[in-house]
Amino acid sequence: MIVCVAVVGHQNNPLYIQSFTEADDALKLHHIVHCSLDVVDERVNNPRKSGPTLNETFLGLLYPTENYKVYGYLTNTKVKFIMVTTDLDVRDADVRSFFRRFHAAYVDAVSNPFHVPGKKITSKTFAESVSTIVKSFGFSSAI
Repeated sequence: MIVCVAVVGHQNNPLYIQSFTEADDALKLHHIVHCSLDVVDERVNNPRKSGPTLNETFLGLLYPTENYKVYGYLTNTKVKFIMVTTDLDVRDADVRSFFRRFHAAYVDAVSNPFHVPGKKITSKTFAESVSTIVKSFGFSSAI
């Protein structure tokens, strides 16, 4: 189950953070998202030979914690997508599919002529789209 998703700008400024748990966990999840930015920066600035190539946008598992797994995705414009899940046995194909759909929803939101680039995403349509994508996570392989 996905418990948190975030969109972080190229200057590490939060553009959108949504948690899907009780309010008590929200601060902890925001902290996990913030800590994952260090791992994203490390992977982008120091690519391994056996790791993802420079044009690969899916960063994969950033780091596991005792209760969560954190996955990352980097767009061509250096905007980062972070997903925190409680499922400890998640398939990479499902995560890739989630990030592709999430990226499409993000593109639709920032393509709005009234959206100011670099500012927080306040679109209700984007929030509804994200909720739908999160609810359908893991079921996309059956479609």
